[in-house]
Amino acid sequence: MSGGRPQAGKWTVALSIAFGSLMATIDTSIVNVAIPQIRGELGASLQEITWVTTAYMIAMVLVMPLTGFLGSFFGQKRVYLASLVVFTVGSVLCGTARSLEMLVLWRIVQGLGGGALQPTQQAILRQTFPPAEQGMAMAVFSMVIMVGPAVGPVLGGWITDNMSWPWIFFVNLPVGVLGIYLTWRNVDEPAEVIAEQRARAAQLRANLDWQGIVLMAIGIGAMMYVLEEGAAKDWFDSDEIVIATYIAGVGIAAFVIRELTAVAPVVDLRMFRDPTFASGTAISGLVFAMLMGSMFLLPVFTQELMHYSATQSGVLLLPRTLAMMIASPIVGKLYNRVRPAWLVGAGLVITAVGCWLQATINLQTASSDLFWPLALTGVGFAFIFVPLTTAALSNVPRAQLASAAGVNGFIRQIGGSIGLSIFATLFSRYSAQATAGIASSVTLLRPEVAADAAAAKAAFVARGMPADVAHALMQKSFAGRAALQGTVIGFDKTFILQTITFFVVLPLLLFLRVRRADQPAHVEMSLE
Repeated sequence: MSGGRPQAGKWTVALSIAFGSLMATIDTSIVNVAIPQIRGELGASLQEITWVTTAYMIAMVLVMPLTGFLGSFFGQKRVYLASLVVFTVGSVLCGTARSLEMLVLWRIVQGLGGGALQPTQQAILRQTFPPAEQGMAMAVFSMVIMVGPAVGPVLGGWITDNMSWPWIFFVNLPVGVLGIYLTWRNVDEPAEVIAEQRARAAQLRANLDWQGIVLMAIGIGAMMYVLEEGAAKDWFDSDEIVIATYIAGVGIAAFVIRELTAVAPVVDLRMFRDPTFASGTAISGLVFAMLMGSMFLLPVFTQELMHYSATQSGVLLLPRTLAMMIASPIVGKLYNRVRPAWLVGAGLVITAVGCWLQATINLQTASSDLFWPLALTGVGFAFIFVPLTTAALSNVPRAQLASAAGVNGFIRQIGGSIGLSIFATLFSRYSAQATAGIASSVTLLRPEVAADAAAAKAAFVARGMPADVAHALMQKSFAGRAALQGTVIGFDKTFILQTITFFVVLPLLLFLRVRRADQPAHVEMSLE
C-alpha cells in the first residue's frame, strides 16, 4: 500500500509499468540480428546458437501461467518488481557472458524474469483504469506488446553495427532501474484485491500443487522445444522432435487432468468455463498465430532477397508500427461503443487486404511501394488485438486478473510460436516447389534458354576461363536465378495463404460473447 502518500494517476501507473514489458518483448527479437556476431565471438555452431533464443522463449512461457499463483503469495506489485529485477540482472549477466553455456544460462534467468511482466502489467492496468476505460487500458498494453518485436531488430541492428553485441543487453540496465523506481513509487494494489489474494494464498499453501508445477514444466517445456527447434531439425524426421512431441502430449494431458481435479490448482483452468474468457482467449491465440506469421515474412524478404541490413529492414517496417500506435488509442475509445466482434472483424479484413497487397512484392518492389500495405496491417493489428485482449478479461474478478492474464498471455505466445513454425515451414515448402518447377522449365531445348546459356558461357570464356569451367558457372548461374525466383514465388504464395486464413477465421467471431460494461452481470448476452 501507499502508506499515506497520494495515489498516482492512472496514466502515471501505465507509464511506470510499461518499461518492463517493453524490454521483455524487445528481447524476444533484438538478439536475432546479433546472432552472427555472437556466434563468431563465442565459437558456436549454427545449431548451438539457436539456444540463445530458444532458452529465453521456453523460460518466459513457463512463467506466464504461474503469474496468478505467484501474485496470490506475494502480491502483483511485488511480483512485477521482482520479475523486473531478475530480468534486469539477467540482462547484465548476458552481456558479461564469454561462453555459449553461460549466455544460455543467463538468457534462462532473463526469460524467467520476463515471463511474468506482461501478464502482471495487464492485470495492474485492468485494476487501475475504471470499467468504462478498459479499452484504453488494453490499447496501452497492446502498443507495448506489439511495438517491442517491431523495434527489437532496428535497435539490435543499430547497436550491433555501432557498438558490440553485449550492449544489446547492457542497454536494459538504465531502463530497468527506471522502471523499478517508478513502479515502486507509483503502483499500489487495491485493498480488496490484496485481501482476496491472501485468502487464496492460504488455500494454496494448504494444498500446494507441486504435481501441477512439475507436469506443466515438462509438458510446456517440451512443446516449446518442438516449436522452436522443429523447423531446424526437419520436424518429425528427427528422433529428438518425435520424443519431445510425445513428452509434450503426455505431459500437457496429465497437467490438464491434474489442474481440473486439484483442490487448489496452480493454474486455474476452470476459468475457461466463462464463455467470454474462453472465446476471447482461443480466438486471440489463433489470430496471434497469423499475426506473428505475417510479421515474420517481410523482414526475411527484405534482408535475404533485397539485401537490406537489419537496421534498414527495421526502418522499412516502421509504417506498420506507427500506424498501430496511432490506431490503438482510437480503437480503445471505440471499444465501449462498438461490439468487440465487429472491431475484430474489421481488423481481420483490413489485415487481409494488407497481406494481399504484400503478395505482389517482387525483386523490383521499391520501399515506397510497401508503405500502404504495412500501414494497413498496422491498423488491422490494432483493431484485432485491443478488443480481443479487452474482451477476454471483461468478466474476470479483479483478484483473478493476474491468473487470467497469465493464461491469456500464454495462449497468445503459444499461438505466435505455432504460427511462426507453420508459416516458416510452408514458405520453405512453397519456395522449394516453385524452384523445382522453374528449374524443370529451364532447358536448352527452348531457343530462348539456349541463347541465354550461350551468351553467359561466352561471357565467362571471354574472361579467360576454360570452356568446362565456363559451362559449370553458367549452370550454377541459371540454378541461382531459378532459386531466387522460386523464393519470391514462395513469399507471394505464403502471403496469399495468410490473406485467406484471415477471412476464414471471421465466422469464429460468432462465439465472441462479451457482456457490455453497463449491463448487469446476471443478464445473459447474445452472441456478438
